[in-house]
Order: sequence, then structure tokens, then C-alpha cells
Amino acid sequence: MAVFTPVNLDDLTDWMHQFKLGKPLAIKGIASGIENSNFFLTTETGEFVLTIFEQLSFAQLPFYLHLMRHLAERGVLVPVPIANQQGEIIHTLHGKPASIVTKLEGASQLDPRPVHCAAVGAMLAKMHMAGEDFGIRQPNLRGLDWWQATTPVVLPYLPEDQQHLLRAEIHAQEAFAASAIYRQLPHGPVHADLFRNNVMFDGERLTGFFDFYFAGCDTWIFDVAVTVNDWCIDLETGALDFARARAMLDAYHAVRPFNEAEKHAWKPVLQAGALRFWLSRLYDFHLPREAEMLTPHDPTHFERILRQRIENPVPQLY
Repeated sequence: MAVFTPVNLDDLTDWMHQFKLGKPLAIKGIASGIENSNFFLTTETGEFVLTIFEQLSFAQLPFYLHLMRHLAERGVLVPVPIANQQGEIIHTLHGKPASIVTKLEGASQLDPRPVHCAAVGAMLAKMHMAGEDFGIRQPNLRGLDWWQATTPVVLPYLPEDQQHLLRAEIHAQEAFAASAIYRQLPHGPVHADLFRNNVMFDGERLTGFFDFYFAGCDTWIFDVAVTVNDWCIDLETGALDFARARAMLDAYHAVRPFNEAEKHAWKPVLQAGALRFWLSRLYDFHLPREAEMLTPHDPTHFERILRQRIENPVPQLY
């Protein structure tokens, strides 16, 4: 989340008439994240989140917003898109696609314990199962094709040792994606960005997942790997915290059991999860976009995680 397109109350006075939310009372930009312009919106009827989409097109947006609605209808704790009086959930503001969704209660748990990791694992498994019959199929736009396209763009900015690491891991992931094991991995809609700051808790009670705008169809185990790589690590070194990882994996497995192919794929998908975010952070760091509120993330964090996953053992999946 960030602010590339400013919005003030004057901009919303007439625009909000299409919703049954009452008058807008306050709007505040959200500084975290790097893709869209996001705001906390307060109206006469409650609190919401307004998003202006800076990268995604009108054609791409139905996947994300209808997925959220689909999941919410099946008991997964996610924000609900708000329809206007014509029933539309994709809107236009300042000439760009926009949405309003309900605001989740609670706060992000930035220092998680095993109990928080278990709650995330169980809800993630529920989310995967609930999305299995979702009718729209859209690929993970930050998957292997994007990695292959982005690698030559960022390579000139890197010292030799990082270039070697990046090339070697891309080759390893290409080989993995062509393997028989990969073809046996369960597949469907995934969040693909379920970091600590995209989950809300009230104490130990999970209140919801949000920011689905990197979602797409991919292997479910990749989604688990991305989540473990953020929730279950030492932030200084990138090393896995086995107690937190065990809590998350056991809770997930209790809701949707992992299969044998996922067990064999576990180490390479942990590396894939690290590679994806190392690459995106390298790109954002070296080729930043202008925004009112934007601080690119440090790419070295995920470089450390990738090296850890390559060099060290990982916990058994089950």
C-alpha cells in the first residue's frame, strides 16, 4: 500500500453518492506497501478502505474483488467489497479503477508467537479449499514468467556474487517448474503476499486476511511457503524459527492435509517464495516509482532468506 494518487474529501463529495454509506467524514492515506493508492475512509455509516489501483487494469480486477466476495461468502475472514447502488464493485475515481472494502478490526501482529502462526495456517488452508470452486482463473502475475522477465532488468544493478545467486536460482526454479513433482502440486487461487502486515488480530483471535491484490492461481504450497518465509523467521538473519513453522504447518495440515508431492517440493518452493520477493524488492529499489508516501523495502532481507533456504535444512512439511 502507498499513495500515488492523492484523494481528499472534496474529491469524494459527489463520488460517494453512488453508495449507501452516508457522507464521507475523513480520509487518510496509508503509507505501507508499494503498489496501489490506499486510504482509510470514514463515513457516516462506518470505516472502510478505499483503494485506487495503479497497476491493475479494469479487465484484471474482477478476479481479485470477486475472489474476496467468494471467500467471504464461504466463511473466510476477508474484507468484503462494497457494491454501489447498481451492484457494481469495481468503480472509477480520478480516471483509475477503484474499490471500497470493509475495514477489518484489530491490528497486525508484527511479533507473532506459535499461537498466531497456527491461526494463520488454519485460515490459509480454509481459504485454499474455499477458493477451489472459484470460477475465474487468472495466473499469479508475479510467477515464473515475471521472474524470467525481471531478472535481466535488475542484473546490471547487482554485484557479481548477487548476479550469480540470482541466475542460479532462476535456473533451479525453471527446472523445478518442468518437473513431474511440480505437475502433481494442488493448484488454485492463492493470496501470494500473506505477510504479517496483511493479517489482522484481536489479541490471539485472527480477524482477517487483506490486501489480495497480488493474488492469482498458483500452487497452494507456494502460498504456504511465502507465508512461512515471513511469519516464521528471525527477522535479523532470515533463519526459520522451527517452533513457529511447526505450529503453522501442523494447523494447515489439520484442515487440508499436504500430499506427497508437496512434501518433496517443500524446499524448492521455500526458495521460490524468497526469490519472488527478492526480485520484486530489487526492482522497486533500483527502479522506483514516484509517490507521495512510498519507501521501497530493503532487498537484502529476502536475499538473506533465499541464502538461508538454499544452505540450511527446513522443517518437515508433516
